[in-house]
Amino acid sequence: MKKLLFIGLLALLISNLFAQKPELSNMNASPETKSFYEKLAILAKDYIMFGHQDDLAYGIGWWAEEGRSDVKEVSGSYPAVFGWDIAHIGEERNIDSVSFEKMKTWIVRVYEMGGINTISWHIRNPVNQSDAWDTEEAVSKVLPGGSHHEYFKKQLDKAAVFFNELKTSENVAIPVIFRPYHECTGSWFWWGGKNVKPEEYTQLWKFTKNYLEKEKGVNNLIWCYSTDRFNSEEHYLELYPGDGFVDILGFDDYHSPQDNPGHFASEIKILTEMAKEKNKIATFSETGMETIPLENYWTNTLLKPLKAYGKGISYVLVWRNGRPDHFYAPYPGQKSADDFKKFKNDESILFLDELNNILK
Repeated sequence: MKKLLFIGLLALLISNLFAQKPELSNMNASPETKSFYEKLAILAKDYIMFGHQDDLAYGIGWWAEEGRSDVKEVSGSYPAVFGWDIAHIGEERNIDSVSFEKMKTWIVRVYEMGGINTISWHIRNPVNQSDAWDTEEAVSKVLPGGSHHEYFKKQLDKAAVFFNELKTSENVAIPVIFRPYHECTGSWFWWGGKNVKPEEYTQLWKFTKNYLEKEKGVNNLIWCYSTDRFNSEEHYLELYPGDGFVDILGFDDYHSPQDNPGHFASEIKILTEMAKEKNKIATFSETGMETIPLENYWTNTLLKPLKAYGKGISYVLVWRNGRPDHFYAPYPGQKSADDFKKFKNDESILFLDELNNILK
């Protein structure tokens, strides 16, 4: 075990007894969710957890096979963080053809293994019901008083049912990091960039949070605000709904780590400083290099800058392994597999085997 992780975590717990603890924005959050959030903050002081989207659901050459994981088959361990998406909620399968019933089962399994679940939502444009990438004006129309407000609430109702059903056999609500309306500095989704006014985005976020918590009793969510690439603190906070509505500061960036390392370093430095000032958690919420053509991508492109500038980053999540021309984690025989093992073995990186159920 890396440098007696358990002993190190215990020391961190003791040292933080007198430090200011981060507090969830939802004061009615379940006890398990509050405890989960505090432990995330403690781990983030010295470790970066590794995450993968849809890790248990499918991989290169397989689909929904019990216990399988491309990450595990390469590294010997599951990731510490498991990403999911609830686009098309209310239907049988999500945007990536994952069964929602199976997803609930996997989310429970991850929690019981001691792992972390995070959920994004590529919600369809509510005005025309096409997809998240349809940029027809929508935000103003789904806010209270808008033409599609009631329809929008029905979509939130479906999400609320899903979240409230995430429980163990002992009826414990499973804490989930929820990352709605992500990559908001970009203009490819109906809720982001030039497609929305800042005040509309913040209203959308606040309404969503208040509705799920106060109207639907969803008290197991940890709210992650995530932009795409950003150039400054001011740029990052352009659509920020406020400290009282956010628990984690995240950002998505698929390009800068390999194409513009200086910009990537600047982003993680800005983000971790902001998180420290606001007493929040920071995360690199979505990234990856499609087909991973660089043999040393993991230890050089990703790990070096994170170790140099990213102290305080809680986790880094790479996208899904959808098909042979669209994958972001290695599988057995892939050219970056050996480097991925080195990445896994670095003392600052945590996979599920090293968490040892600490977050359970």
